[in-house]
Amino acid sequence: PPFMHQREPHKMVYYGEASCEHDLERYIETVKYILCFCKREAPLVINTMGWVKGFGLMLLIDIIRLLTPSHIVQLSVKDTEDLAPLTPEYVQTATGLHTKGKLQVKHKNLGTFGAEDPEQQEEEKDDLYFQTFTGHKLLCVQCDFHGVGDPSSMRCHSNILRDLAILGYLSKMQPLELDQLVPLNSLIPYQVPFHAVALWTIHSDVAPTHIMYTVNANWVGLCRVLEDFRHHSEGPILLKQTPVCDCLGFGIVRGIDMEKKIYHILTPVPPEKLRLVNCLLVGSISIPHSIFKNQSGIKGEIPYVTSAYNFEISGAGKIKLNKQLKRREHHRPH
Repeated sequence: PPFMHQREPHKMVYYGEASCEHDLERYIETVKYILCFCKREAPLVINTMGWVKGFGLMLLIDIIRLLTPSHIVQLSVKDTEDLAPLTPEYVQTATGLHTKGKLQVKHKNLGTFGAEDPEQQEEEKDDLYFQTFTGHKLLCVQCDFHGVGDPSSMRCHSNILRDLAILGYLSKMQPLELDQLVPLNSLIPYQVPFHAVALWTIHSDVAPTHIMYTVNANWVGLCRVLEDFRHHSEGPILLKQTPVCDCLGFGIVRGIDMEKKIYHILTPVPPEKLRLVNCLLVGSISIPHSIFKNQSGIKGEIPYVTSAYNFEISGAGKIKLNKQLKRREHHRPH
């Protein structure tokens, strides 16, 4: 399984969410950022996500135009028509989120869209980044395994696989010379001064007065932004927007010492890489519940865990996502 043989990435960006539906533009910018560091003389295999309906299909069209692949391998379930064949003709004429198909460009050149509009001209300039697509070879693979395409027959859902990936990553902190597992609460954390790193929450707007509640006991991306924070105040330092930057690894903010202005962070990232980290990004990726509930050596009440919770409080309970996204052509101009 993938969580058993994790490898160190050459380049990584922490997106901070399991789905990109709430910030499609940042997803595109992230793909562009990674693509800039890829060596074109070496073979490059891109594993796209499985969101292929509505905005997901339009985003996929943009990604194909951006990456200009020589081959596309389209996996589908036998005897289903969830996705049209991604032939060169289809990709060239389909509508993307940020790009237009050949027919739209042709109509635009005929004056249909009013090319004198400054906003329209700026949009055309952005489209040039995508419209270098020259065609590809399509390879269609149909899976006829039992249960393929049926979510109810899945043995392991995506949230469980994410938890296993996090647990596999945290296992790198275990001392190799010991036969028994060392609980996370017994590992010595790194001490990081407030003024050494900036903070930001990716998935939600958080008031500066509540930022510490968000960071404490949470999963964070250990990142490096271009800005130098050494001459700032004692902190905490907050960014102004979500950066698209290098992620050097991940960790858990085990605790925060407000008097000494220090973060206590558990991470398997080696010290030579940690010296480059100057930003902690918090996303919606949560720490597996087993991390809190199954640590040995804890007596009495478990830290950060409670059973006496009032679900009548506004905002309590499961998060409900609004998946009723409208297509781009249904949006009204402001």
